[in-house]
Amino acid sequence: MDYRRFNNTIIARIDRGEEVHEKLEEIANKENIKLATIYGLGATNKFRIGSFKVSNKDYTEHDFEGDFEILSLIGSISTKDGEYYPHLHISCGDDKGSVFGGHLKKAYISVTCELTINIIDGIVERKMDEETGINIYDFK
Repeated sequence: MDYRRFNNTIIARIDRGEEVHEKLEEIANKENIKLATIYGLGATNKFRIGSFKVSNKDYTEHDFEGDFEILSLIGSISTKDGEYYPHLHISCGDDKGSVFGGHLKKAYISVTCELTINIIDGIVERKMDEETGINIYDFK
C-alpha cells in the first residue's frame, strides 16, 4: 500500500494480497482522519459482503472467490466512541457480467485497488439505533 496526501484528499493504492479494511484503517490512523468519504475501484479475488436484515438486526453474509472487477467501492469514515468507524459498500463484477454487492466485510486485492479519500473537517459520531440495530450518525 502506498498513498499521497494533497490537502484534504488522499490518493491511495492498495496492493495485491492486501485487505481493504486493514489498509484503510492504517491510513486513517496515520493521517488522524475522523470524517471522510471514500470511493474506489480495482480488482479482488476474495471478498465477503453482507446484506442487513432489520427483522433480525443482523447481516446475511456471502463469500466470493474468483476473478472480480471492483466496479464501485464507496463509503465513509466516521467515529464511534471517538474511535475509527468505517462504513463501506462494494459492487464486484465477474467475467460473465454478473454483479454482486453489499456491505463490505472483507476484500483481498488481486491486482490493485485505487482509492480516493476526501477528508472532511469535522467529527460525526455514531450511536446505536435500537429500532434498526445499526450504528447511525449522531448529530449532537
